Amino acid sequence: MTGERPRKNQPDKTSARSVAGLEATIDYIFADKSLALTALTHSSIARANQPSNERLEFLGDRVLGLVVAEMLFQQFPYEAEGALGYRFPALVRAEALARIAEQLGLADHLLIDDHEFADNLKRKTGVLSNACEAVIAALYLDGGLSVTKKFIETHWQALLEEDLTPPKDAKTLLQELVQSRGAVVPVYRIVERTGPDHAPEFRVEVSVENEIPAVASGPSKRAAETAAAKLLYHRLTGQQNNER
Repeated sequence: MTGERPRKNQPDKTSARSVAGLEATIDYIFADKSLALTALTHSSIARANQPSNERLEFLGDRVLGLVVAEMLFQQFPYEAEGALGYRFPALVRAEALARIAEQLGLADHLLIDDHEFADNLKRKTGVLSNACEAVIAALYLDGGLSVTKKFIETHWQALLEEDLTPPKDAKTLLQELVQSRGAVVPVYRIVERTGPDHAPEFRVEVSVENEIPAVASGPSKRAAETAAAKLLYHRLTGQQNNER
């Protein structure tokens, strides 16, 4: 029938190409194609009969956390809870997810509003990390935990092994530094929030007693706070910031 909408598991041709591309990339064929399609659908192009990947992001974040926690528990059997706790955020934060998404070429398969900035938007850390979480959730719902664990273990093992010493995030390092000097804890303040709801940009200032504040931006409040903390920590310790 002319004008008939695609059924739940029958994406249109453009969407079908994106789903097929994702399946080839992750070496998995979805029984329910609509899950893969939803994982690839950015909020800018969502509509009544095709939701965005935002709900899947929520689930994918929790599934990733469970699997990564188990990986750490198994790989570092003699580490205390505190050391494992330092490792965990580095492996599940947006930057780690975006790195995996870039390695997979996930941006090439995303369905996003077609405008002049679409290509740049596809490659923003927040967009990539959210899509990666959504793909994890889609795998979990379609194939179960064993399939999802295999995917996460395959792609996160290299990140886990990059630094075998328990890492500390920039906010923790800065707090420990200023407290060792007898100062009060750092104070974070949102200076500005710009951009649309689906791609916000936060500008955050971190201040420490008797020091010039540092300001940095990021796709989330947490990312901006971390970036600002890193700038101030490197300034106070005289280290050069070589972070990419």
